[in-house]
Amino acid sequence: MTSAGQLKVGARFDGRTIRDIVVDLHRPSVSRLFIGQLPDVVIKTVPYLFTLCAHAQRAAAVAAVNVALGETLREPAHRELWIEVLHENLWRLLLDWPVALGLSPAKDDFIAWRALRQGEGAVAGTRELVRGPLQTLAVACLARLEATAGHAQPLAPAVLAPDAWLDYWQGKQAEMPPLPQPVSVTAVYRTRLAEVEAALAALDGGLCFPVAAAGEPGWGVAQVRTARGVLTHAVHVDDGKVARYRVQAPTDGFFVDAAPLARLLANREFPSLDQARQGLDQAILALDPCLPHTLELLDA
Repeated sequence: MTSAGQLKVGARFDGRTIRDIVVDLHRPSVSRLFIGQLPDVVIKTVPYLFTLCAHAQRAAAVAAVNVALGETLREPAHRELWIEVLHENLWRLLLDWPVALGLSPAKDDFIAWRALRQGEGAVAGTRELVRGPLQTLAVACLARLEATAGHAQPLAPAVLAPDAWLDYWQGKQAEMPPLPQPVSVTAVYRTRLAEVEAALAALDGGLCFPVAAAGEPGWGVAQVRTARGVLTHAVHVDDGKVARYRVQAPTDGFFVDAAPLARLLANREFPSLDQARQGLDQAILALDPCLPHTLELLDA
């Protein structure tokens, strides 16, 4: 977003494990800008407010408004959405994860791919990147990751469930539908690799991007998969104008409290403060906040 907010993570290292994790997430109230606006204004504004995953944000906004107004769902920009997922996953896999594991990032390879991703050679260029530099780097990353965080299989693809979210949005159920919680840093890393392969195959095959929506007159909820998880947009339209609006991003669920980080670090032991800090950094990266964060790990 133009002003994404800030995330602060604090914890204590007791000489063996990481304890007393505290998460402090501050997000700007962007959705209040939509109150009283015409629904089409929201659709036009969303991509300018959200710089990360802008295509996914717009697709979710469009679908939520469509169902709230009883309109036929507009076709999303499938190709751009697949490329966006590839971009976010490749950014992490080629730049951030190697650094988090003490390896050199593949910066030049990523920059070269970014330059061609929108052209006719996007599929061939992505395949060359995935089969070459990414595959080589992934072997090295997994070797280090599995030596410290253990072995694990990729997570199942995220399920879109707008109907359950619509009940919550309308007040028919008190609790927000739970967000699937990863329990292994290694599993998250392998999931990113699997998502790259799936997105490449979908881009090559011209497949539709997964967008799901549910609604009743005046009420709409839409969900879209992103590289970070399921993105939800919810709207209530009254008398032709937006009365309520909500954006629920994966970051909002993963960093609502310390439980997701604590789950990823459970049963892990570290021989030093530096290695504990590296382990905490990797856990944060696995949950992948879409905003800047600071980390303070105290040696108790």
